[in-house]
Amino acid sequence: MSIFFAKRLLTLIATLIGASMVIFLVMEILPGDPALVILGVDASDEAVAILTRELGLDRPAPERYWGWVTGLLSGELGTSYAYKVPVWELVEGALWITIPLAIMAITLSIIIALVIGLYAAANHNKPADIALMGFSQLGISVPNFWLAILLILFFAIKFRWFPAGGFPGWDEDIFKSFKSLLLPAVALATVVGAILARITRSAVLEVYREDYVRTARAKGLSQRSTLWLHVLRNALIPVLTVTGIQFAGLLAGTVVVENVFHIPGLGSLVLKAINNRDTIVVENVVLLLAAMVIIVNFIVDILYAVIDPRLKAHDI
Repeated sequence: MSIFFAKRLLTLIATLIGASMVIFLVMEILPGDPALVILGVDASDEAVAILTRELGLDRPAPERYWGWVTGLLSGELGTSYAYKVPVWELVEGALWITIPLAIMAITLSIIIALVIGLYAAANHNKPADIALMGFSQLGISVPNFWLAILLILFFAIKFRWFPAGGFPGWDEDIFKSFKSLLLPAVALATVVGAILARITRSAVLEVYREDYVRTARAKGLSQRSTLWLHVLRNALIPVLTVTGIQFAGLLAGTVVVENVFHIPGLGSLVLKAINNRDTIVVENVVLLLAAMVIIVNFIVDILYAVIDPRLKAHDI
């Protein structure tokens, strides 16, 4: 297990380094001068040159990249060009909103997938199976931002069960804060849950065809016991694979959904930073989102080994 874990950990570190390089290079080739954006188009060349030196943008790209990376390792994310405050102050508040939102969304996705996928597989080719797969196809087809608008229209404006937007803050009221994230979480979870439900159904049906499952049924084990004791564990492997992949799409969806609900999370922060050409904030937030995806996939790899010990033996 230690060798398996070490290999996956090295892969995680190498992926993070590669992601940081790509993010920095992309920000370098984007058009626009942060100093000119801050001062305005009417600023003199001398003023722009002075601000460029103050921001450190006149240094060579490799030097700036190394300074950024070493700052990350020491916990120093730099200072925002637009707001003149440490980047960590901007990121910290947004992080405590986006992470709970992502956890709520992925939890709802898994619940939707297991409930719908298992029930559809247990009723294969029956009306319930056909109806559930039809609804899941509809869930895949609906954009999350459009679903977010529908949720606001019905549950916030018409029924007034939930707030239409905003975030009161965890310190103000935990219950209201949780309530304000529920509709955005549903908007994000619907698409991912629908995809995972179809994968779960297919995986369960495939495992059902295995000889050991037929043997268990022949020995008199009930369908429910067979499903929970023998089928589900093996069926979870492809589901975990797709869950790790879909988590990236879920985080990307937060950028849009947070702005629909006017939630001050990482998605809203990165859009504002892009509009202000605040490259240091964009670099840090995008790398943070990428790190979240990479870490989730690392956890998925470890769960593989827990569910299927053959993977550890193969990797040693």
